[in-house]
Amino acid sequence: MTAPIRDGVPAFTPTEMMTVAASRALTSRDVCFVGIGAPSAACNLARLTHAPGVTLIYESGTIGTRPDVLPLSIGDGELCDTALTTVSVPEMFRYWLQGGRITVGFLGGAQIDRFANLNTTVVGDYAKPKVRLPGGGGAPEIATHCQEVFITMAMGARAFVDRLPFVTSLGHGTGGDDRRRRGATTKGPTRVITDLCVMTPDPETKELTVASIHAGATRDVIRDACGWPVRFADVVEETPVPSAEELAILRDLHARTKRAHGGA
Repeated sequence: MTAPIRDGVPAFTPTEMMTVAASRALTSRDVCFVGIGAPSAACNLARLTHAPGVTLIYESGTIGTRPDVLPLSIGDGELCDTALTTVSVPEMFRYWLQGGRITVGFLGGAQIDRFANLNTTVVGDYAKPKVRLPGGGGAPEIATHCQEVFITMAMGARAFVDRLPFVTSLGHGTGGDDRRRRGATTKGPTRVITDLCVMTPDPETKELTVASIHAGATRDVIRDACGWPVRFADVVEETPVPSAEELAILRDLHARTKRAHGGA
């Protein structure tokens, strides 16, 4: 993807486009379970711009956290220091998550398939994997108990795969009503935001379909970056580009984070 050019330099990076597009999916009414990394950047950008009332919850039990810098992990002290309150992990999962009190779960992953199932466990055979990944943590619970799930991932053929070697977090299973037949009563993934496009599940088949394309990306680029024959909606929109305010706030957030973490 080549970002639009302003004054001879890229106006924004593909990662910035993805983060801004993801942040816009949240509102001030949402109670959001936040994953570390790209989801955390998107959720905090939303809090600092158009959704100041959003309630951010991290897996460690911090509720209503308002970090000044992005956390390195769910155990980062910045989360507890800026939270409205902190509860135990069992209370977080049983009362808040399993109790249906969280409107949106924001997740990422190492691999995703056409039905938005996620893998964060192994690449290759489970008994003898090529790569051992960090594992699911709370993601399997988030994927099944949040009212809906947004997924943020950079697009590439090694990440967007035709068949997962291991399903860590349930998306729409094998498609259709498979998620419901497995006992999940929530919506599941309703959008996948990438650095090239935004994908949504087909209403009937639940296969991910390109709904909007980011500036600078093309259908051919998206096809090359996807490990299955990707489908496009009948009407594909162009994703609105980031505003100057969104970019300034996002870049300042990353700059503060880099200073706080010593360049890590």
